[in-house]
Amino acid sequence: MLKTFSIGGVHPQENKLSAHQPIVAADVPAKAIILLGQHIGAPAKPIVAKGDMVKVGTKIADANGFVSAAIHSSVSGKIAKIDSVIDASGYAKPAIFIDVEGDEWEESIDRDTTLIKECSLSSEEIVKKIADAGIVGLGGACFPTQIKLCPPPSFTAECLIINAVECEPYLTADHQLMLEHAEEIMVGISILMKAIKVNKAFIGIENNKPDAIELMTKVASTYAGISVVPLKVKYPQGGEKQLIDAIITRQVPSGALPIATGAVVQNVGTAFAVYEAVQKNKPLLERVITVTGKSLQKPSNFMARIGTPMSQLIDACGGLPEDTGKIIGGGPMMGKALMNAEVPTAKGSSGILIMNKKEAKRGEERNCIRCSKCVSVCPMGLEPFLLGALAENKDFERMEKERIMDCIECGSCQFTCPAYRPLLDYCRLGKSKVGAMIRARQAK
Repeated sequence: MLKTFSIGGVHPQENKLSAHQPIVAADVPAKAIILLGQHIGAPAKPIVAKGDMVKVGTKIADANGFVSAAIHSSVSGKIAKIDSVIDASGYAKPAIFIDVEGDEWEESIDRDTTLIKECSLSSEEIVKKIADAGIVGLGGACFPTQIKLCPPPSFTAECLIINAVECEPYLTADHQLMLEHAEEIMVGISILMKAIKVNKAFIGIENNKPDAIELMTKVASTYAGISVVPLKVKYPQGGEKQLIDAIITRQVPSGALPIATGAVVQNVGTAFAVYEAVQKNKPLLERVITVTGKSLQKPSNFMARIGTPMSQLIDACGGLPEDTGKIIGGGPMMGKALMNAEVPTAKGSSGILIMNKKEAKRGEERNCIRCSKCVSVCPMGLEPFLLGALAENKDFERMEKERIMDCIECGSCQFTCPAYRPLLDYCRLGKSKVGAMIRARQAK
């Protein structure tokens, strides 16, 4: 019997329209806009100024604090300015603007595609190299990878779990990455195992990707300690806590870190980025992005440079359809509607979804009918109907008591609500307000 997580979950229509579309290198943009905050934590601190010349792979911003990540240029050219730009969240954020001239790479980067299996670096040297490369979690949360690889002294890592679930509807970037770069991913996993000093790694893949399961199982058989775990299809299985539950049947306690279960979770795309950083000296400057939608002429998977305008990738798929209702950064469940298509791609940009007007139209909000569907599907065991009502009434102190900070913002509650209540919107608002309250208390 296939494994899955134990609480809640839903089954949205998969709509994997770009499945098996080969990864195509996107054109280098004429101007790159590289955000300084592409990760959880403090935005990076610029170390370049207007007029400076940079190459592909040049570090342009240092990590600014313990939870932060370095930023590198994805293009070669001249720094035009350091200014603010609207990011995928709709807010103005600081960014470095680069006018592109040619495509000159830093000489330290090994661009040869020959596989390098052996890694003689120590655990500490691996972590430093990953930090220097600016690698963050590529599954969406964008947590700086070096932090996860150095758990607090009171915790000990027992195993590594690789998230290759890609349960978000429409997205196929991770699936295609596995089909085209299985060996590099496996080396990256071995390096991550060495970094956290464990001898077991599990790769969780949902069984709607049988070709990836077959290939990854075959390749993993030649690597010590790595095994593939086929999983039942259920959203949001890609959530860190849900994946731990599914694979090693341990639950992360409320308010605790995932390492409390003995597991360190990394995305499959992160494992590939680790391979490139450690074995090829290549910083995180590009990633696979799915561009998709039912009305889009050619749904595709691109290897795109960080800082490429999303409009450029949409144009490469045939342009914006006439019946476009919304442009979503990410997938339909956890993604966010973009203000415009000129938003630059970032390290966490896994997909761009073009929703037609029919799909994008929300049902008319009605009163809650107390059906409890939202409670039954919540993977964190919360009461979304209650949290929504509390947010509506601005009772954020009560929301904290009702564990709003445990919400993973998966959208399962809103997806299943027959009254079309904007439960995810309310939960996001509540988390934002309660998080600010907690930080204010801690600052006193």
